[in-house]
Amino acid sequence: MLAVDGLEAAYGDSQVLFGIDLRLEEGEAVTLLGRNGMGKTTTIHTIMGLLSPKAGRVVIGGTDLTGAPAYRIAQAGLGLVPEGRQIFPTLSVEENLVATSANRGGGKPRWTLAEVYRFFPRLAERRNNSGKQLSGGEQQMLAIGRALMTNPKLLILDEATEGLAPLIREEIWSVLETLKKEGQSILIVDKNIDALSRFADRHVVIEKGLVVWAGTTADLAADPTVTERYLSV
Repeated sequence: MLAVDGLEAAYGDSQVLFGIDLRLEEGEAVTLLGRNGMGKTTTIHTIMGLLSPKAGRVVIGGTDLTGAPAYRIAQAGLGLVPEGRQIFPTLSVEENLVATSANRGGGKPRWTLAEVYRFFPRLAERRNNSGKQLSGGEQQMLAIGRALMTNPKLLILDEATEGLAPLIREEIWSVLETLKKEGQSILIVDKNIDALSRFADRHVVIEKGLVVWAGTTADLAADPTVTERYLSV
């Protein structure tokens, strides 16, 4: 589904990534972990074509799309839930969802308005409200629903539950767990290891733009020093 090899990226003269390697197979959920400022969002932006790589390769579904523009990456089947949600504040909930809808795989789409509303009943209740009238949790649900409406092969979430109330956070985790059980491929950046471990197959830890550890959920649980060394504040 996704193969990243030796990925390097920079903002001007400031290099942030120094050779990221990452693999994600169809149907897998993989996390990207690390403290703030270690390169997680930069990795996502470079994969998504929002930042041009200095070196390395990004292969999606067997096609080399290194340095391709963001629209080509989206067409290849990657759907992004960005950090900070970035919904359209003046559009209604339904307009936000319809604005990004696509069915690039052909056939009957998996994700429709009805399916998104089934997953997020609160969005159905507020379908005519503008984005700016929603709570933070509702906006995050909308951001996820908007990405799902592109019918992505791979759903990428950057800081999926940051700043949300505990009950809303738990609702988001339950949705992602259900998506994983239904076969959705997921790449997620977040800090809640316990919740991530409920559904993630593997974890990749980044420190200062380098992968310093990678392994399964069982591997992570068996080695508490990983959390203490690379993830604790």
